[in-house]
Amino acid sequence: MSRIGKSPVIIPEGVTVEIKKGLVTAKGPKGELAQEVNPDFDLKLEENVLTIDRPTEQKRHRALHGLYRALINNIVIGVSQGYTKQLELVGVGYKAAVSNDILELNLGYSHSIYMQVPEGVKASATMEKGKNPTVSLESNDKELIGQVAAKIRSLRVIEPYKGKGVRFVGEKIRRKAGKTAAK
Repeated sequence: MSRIGKSPVIIPEGVTVEIKKGLVTAKGPKGELAQEVNPDFDLKLEENVLTIDRPTEQKRHRALHGLYRALINNIVIGVSQGYTKQLELVGVGYKAAVSNDILELNLGYSHSIYMQVPEGVKASATMEKGKNPTVSLESNDKELIGQVAAKIRSLRVIEPYKGKGVRFVGEKIRRKAGKTAAK
């Protein structure tokens, strides 16, 4: 049995959850999110604790049990606390700036990269002297913020020899030794 699916979703104070025919809606201080759930699954909300029961032991029901619990937990955390991701730009001359929901990145190419930040994600850029520029993303939707961070990261993939590129703050990069002079 799914260990993740068995554990209940605890709903914090200030968050309300509604269940209507396969749609779970959570409202909280950070906004409102909804998640569709297969109508075969039984959702029970009792005293700020939401439990999910699967109808059968079929392989597809077992596979979806933990998934739906994790997705519902993500929207509850999102509307109560929110999510943040920080990206670090490592390289000479790399810069970042945000104006009117447009993220401008200089990543060593001959041109600047302009990226429209989607609605629901707040972006900010900081550039301190002596430190690498960082881009901070905030959102209540974990899936959306992950997609935006992955897109920014893919604009300049980390190269393993010098470690240049876009990475998450605190991410460890596996470095390669490179060539040695033959003499």
